[in-house]
Amino acid sequence: MTTEGHIAALERRHQELDRMIQAEMQNRQIDDLAVSALKRKKLEVKDQLTRIHTVDQH
Repeated sequence: MTTEGHIAALERRHQELDRMIQAEMQNRQIDDLAVSALKRKKLEVKDQLTRIHTVDQH
């Protein structure tokens, strides 16, 4: 996979996780553990994107 393809896949995953978090937050019985896990995954994806962008800038 090219770097651009990898970045695009990570950005899609980040958006997907954000939608999942928002959907869970709309739920009447919010599952705090599920929301925390989704937020953790979203942060991991964001960290990966940041690392890729940092490497590309050097």
